[in-house]
Amino acid sequence: MDHSVHNKLISFIWNIADDCLRDVYVRGKYRDVILPMVVLRRLDTLLEPTKEAVLEEVKFQKEEMQATELDDEPLKAASGYVFYNTSKWTLKSLFNTATNNQQILLANFEEYLLGFSDNVKEIIECFNLKSQIRHMASKQVLLDVVEKFVSPYINLTHETVEDPDGNKMPALTNLGMGYVFEELIRKFNEENNEEAGEHFTPREVIELMTHLVFDPVKDQLPLTMTVYDPACGSGGMLTESQNFIEEKYPNDSRDVYLYGKEINDETYAICKSDMMIKGNNPENIKVGSTLSTDEFAASRFDFMLSNPPYGKSWASEQKHIKDGSDVIDPRFKVSLKDYWGNLEVVDATPRSSDGQLLFLMEMVNKMKDPSVSPLGSRIASVHNGSSLFTGDAGGGESNIRRFIIENDMLDAIVQLPNNLFYNTGITTYIWVLNNNKPEARKGKVQLIDASLLYRKLRKNLGNKNCEFAPEHITEITDTYLACMDVERALDANNDPIGIASKVFSNDDFGYYKVTIERPDRRRAKFTQDAIAPLRFDKQLSEVMEHVYAEHGERVYEKTGYGSDQKKSFLKSIEKDILSWCEDNDISLNAKAKAKLLDVKHWLALKALLETAQTLMADIGSNEFDDFNSFKTQVDKSLKAHAIKLSAPEKNAILNAVSWYDETAKKVVKKVVKLTGDKLDDLLERYECEVADLPDFGYYPVPREEGGKKGEFITYETNSDLRDTESVPLKQSIYQYFLDEVKPHVDEAWINLDTVKIGYEISFNKYFYRHKPLRSLEEVATDIINLEQKAEGLIAQILGVNVAEVQGEA
Repeated sequence: MDHSVHNKLISFIWNIADDCLRDVYVRGKYRDVILPMVVLRRLDTLLEPTKEAVLEEVKFQKEEMQATELDDEPLKAASGYVFYNTSKWTLKSLFNTATNNQQILLANFEEYLLGFSDNVKEIIECFNLKSQIRHMASKQVLLDVVEKFVSPYINLTHETVEDPDGNKMPALTNLGMGYVFEELIRKFNEENNEEAGEHFTPREVIELMTHLVFDPVKDQLPLTMTVYDPACGSGGMLTESQNFIEEKYPNDSRDVYLYGKEINDETYAICKSDMMIKGNNPENIKVGSTLSTDEFAASRFDFMLSNPPYGKSWASEQKHIKDGSDVIDPRFKVSLKDYWGNLEVVDATPRSSDGQLLFLMEMVNKMKDPSVSPLGSRIASVHNGSSLFTGDAGGGESNIRRFIIENDMLDAIVQLPNNLFYNTGITTYIWVLNNNKPEARKGKVQLIDASLLYRKLRKNLGNKNCEFAPEHITEITDTYLACMDVERALDANNDPIGIASKVFSNDDFGYYKVTIERPDRRRAKFTQDAIAPLRFDKQLSEVMEHVYAEHGERVYEKTGYGSDQKKSFLKSIEKDILSWCEDNDISLNAKAKAKLLDVKHWLALKALLETAQTLMADIGSNEFDDFNSFKTQVDKSLKAHAIKLSAPEKNAILNAVSWYDETAKKVVKKVVKLTGDKLDDLLERYECEVADLPDFGYYPVPREEGGKKGEFITYETNSDLRDTESVPLKQSIYQYFLDEVKPHVDEAWINLDTVKIGYEISFNKYFYRHKPLRSLEEVATDIINLEQKAEGLIAQILGVNVAEVQGEA
């Protein structure tokens, strides 16, 4: 659609809202009337030419066939579409026969709506149109609105017509109607200070996507084709795909079937009306959340194109996909091998704040198996930058990227210019997937940077200030089809221009995330100050300290309070405690509150403090630089006093009286015996020699310390010193450790049991070109030239003579 015509049509429809609905609706509610009336008028114009034929068919079925229920198929045949209206009314006849009595108009209008086929009634229901026309009738504006929509100066038909002044009004195509619809939504949302939830895909972007999807297989296109969009919006992606196939690769024997799902009732209604107008099966368009319910679970599709919502939370749908941490929807689980080669089923769900990759996985799930369908399936999907790199190794986003790349489905990614979309200015990318790559592309991924290919619009459309020209689309498509590296050109100022392309191996994007451990070195010393906090729960220390400071030993009294003298002291002052917490902005959940008021919990902590005091009396207040020796003395003292502590209780005491010190001795975890098969298995697992085992956390016990052959020490790790390294898949983890870690931290070791595999794609890293700074001489020359140009200007402005001021005259 021509943008000037597009803007003129938008302006006319917008003025309908201003002229007729002011004072009847608040501005934010204009859309509730305008959007359904646009769709209704469009359907109405299509049915006008065949109105008499439909009424004749109704008469025939009722009088000749004595039918109690009308047969749909003959009525569809009579209307020429997959929908019809059996009432005597059209919007024009409603207006022409209307009087000033709004109630009569309302009755006729409702009769007109009831005459539609069920598929249109569903659209009317989605728009909640009946309640809107009743409201307009009660406010005496229904006739005015109908008059505006049947005006000969507005063309919502798919035919070119003339207005009363003889000016041609271009046809409104299905995609054009999508533009109108989305632009109206944008304007309404701006009026209401809202953000549009979806970003409508510009026509030229859809055209590029169709080229990327269909051109590589133009000679293999099947005669029966299915196209699917899981976030179909107003249907522009689907109908444009169909138009592309019919125009570029015509074949009278070819059938194209369109499928889609849309969560928004309004956009679903317009999409379904487009399907009906085009002659497609509207039943293939479903309403509802694609993520919550899998409407097409049994279906597989040849081609899929989509622009799913990005940066949009899917938290409300999480209950349909996950049960706690377990994924229950098979679409969002994948099988991947861990570092050791063991196959495992892993989570393929992204962060709950951004669900765009879930739509990509939905499409991957709907791909045809190449063993069943020789062509396989092809996907083009628009995403923002977060899909390329967010998520750590082993996380949902990374697992999705890994699954797609390791299964050789990712064909190419095209970076688009900024401000190409109507409602967002962020950088966007087209992902092209293919599960049956040609031999030349197998094991490869092509990255294309087309961010500098655009032409500016004369007038912005929302955020959109540029567009692709036809030659840009051709250049991107040709670059993709060639699958070769293309160096970006530079202009006279050494600035990059044009397109760039690079071809990578699949594993270029993968990396190992490995944990590097360092031993814990601790000093220890018993002091009263160190053990005093043991009286209180760490998580409740502030409030417990306050209560103890206020009431002392009374907090341990189990009974003697309340009307029956059976309440504990803590229970008796519950209101005071909670009031203090509220005053000090301390929030307590039910579990924390129960612990705080539980005398048994207080007594257990008191007993722990008393145990620490007993240990202090035995061991004294000497400082130990060998934590291993200190622990041995603690164990001896506990045994001597027959005190049994749980592991958490013992650790609480040890942690309270010890601290990290790099000059202290390493803390031993245990001594292990590694001989025979056990040693051989470990060496095979780590692919190393015995002398290399310290690099994996196994240190031979020194002979002078009584060490025997095959005995190895393992040390406790210090979580504060723990670090992670990202190692490229093509590189050995051990060699990376020797080159990049060991020279700097000699006592570090690799923890291979923590290795996770991740994938990320960084366009900036691959396409960034450094532009050297200008030399000092160049900068100085420019400054001197500017000074010379400016000389005399100030004097001229002030009206003085430079020579006179300087005393030279």
